[in-house]
Amino acid sequence: MGLKRRNKVSAEFSMSSLTDIIFLLLIFFILTSTLVSPNALNLKLPSSSATTVAPSAIPVSITKKGEWYVEGRKLASSGKLSSAVRRRISEEKKAGKSNKEITLTIVAERGVPIENVVKVMDLALSLRVNAILATDPGK
Repeated sequence: MGLKRRNKVSAEFSMSSLTDIIFLLLIFFILTSTLVSPNALNLKLPSSSATTVAPSAIPVSITKKGEWYVEGRKLASSGKLSSAVRRRISEEKKAGKSNKEITLTIVAERGVPIENVVKVMDLALSLRVNAILATDPGK
């Protein structure tokens, strides 16, 4: 009696539940992406309660009147900012500092347009140096 049992395993996979889940995830991400604020730079300058003081190599100050200062020296316009900062960074490099040791400190007066702060941050990024934003100490 040579009876053989055949257990044939089905190698099929039902995709209907998987496509439902993917469709629901797609709808979720589409709905949540419309809720994200497109105006990411609309912010107030922070105040800090920390007492840590970072070493400052090159302070860049911006006033509400649109005046720019690098290390206390007034610049004629924001266009001169790049050349003044580049000159100061080259002096720091001659002193033996690397790009990671050089820091731009952005001191922006309250009410300064955020575009001016972003100009300094872009300059620091293009020169591959650190940039920190000076804050008012909290009370």
